[in-house]
Amino acid sequence: MHKIRKAVIPAAGLGTRVLPATKAMPKEMLPIVDKPAIQYIVEEAVAAGIEEILIITGRGKGIMEDHFDHAFELERNLETNPAKAQMLEQCLGIANLADIFFLRQKETKGLGHAILKAKPFTADEPFVVLYGDDVIMGEDPVAAQLIRAYGETGRPCVGIKEVSREAIRKYSSMKCTRIKDNLYDITDMIEKPAPGQEFSLYSILGRCLLTPDIYPLLENTAPGAGGEIQLTDAMAVIARTGGMTGVDFTGKRYDMGSKLGVMQAQVETALRHAEIGEEFRSYLKQLAASL
Repeated sequence: MHKIRKAVIPAAGLGTRVLPATKAMPKEMLPIVDKPAIQYIVEEAVAAGIEEILIITGRGKGIMEDHFDHAFELERNLETNPAKAQMLEQCLGIANLADIFFLRQKETKGLGHAILKAKPFTADEPFVVLYGDDVIMGEDPVAAQLIRAYGETGRPCVGIKEVSREAIRKYSSMKCTRIKDNLYDITDMIEKPAPGQEFSLYSILGRCLLTPDIYPLLENTAPGAGGEIQLTDAMAVIARTGGMTGVDFTGKRYDMGSKLGVMQAQVETALRHAEIGEEFRSYLKQLAASL
């Protein structure tokens, strides 16, 4: 069985739900305290053992490439000030996280279309997909949880969580039965189900592990929900014919494509932050007392 070395991060979306903040700033670069959202996602992949990462971007998102590159003028400035040694170490660490590549999706035709663009990069290897909207924090990286499940079952995997009946309309619905512990056998799925169409309240939330078998299916997938090529439609074929493994993952997910999700990520990450956590907690207590 192949070692999972590669990851794909689709990050070409327009971020319309968080306008006007994303008019000139990609939503993936919105800060969560002192790091942009995309960095948390890349760090998750690296913590799971991923060595090569392809970030699929769109027009106006070149700032992401700059973030993961060396900033020589900044680095030289930090080098001259011993008091800023930790900042220098952080900047150098970002540039050396992994081998990161970028590819522009010239037309926003959906998640399935974006993943299809990764075919030359992944070639004949299985790979992890980490959605650019979804920052998931926890001690056990979700990508690593999927990799372990793949090693155990030998099947493509998806990270799933149970959501509300209202939320399932915006996501996907899994037809699944529990195998053991947090693993589920998935035999069908549907994207953005209408009322009464849902199989269950379990939905894919931000993470998949796919094999090259996905590509011929994507090449023959007609536009689905929203007129886009849906990754879910291609995965549904795999689920119906060979089955997939659902991993009810541990970790807290933040939807960086929504205003509420952005604020939840900010507040909860600040509370855990080594530098400002205690002071911020005191501030929130004072603020709460005045509400």
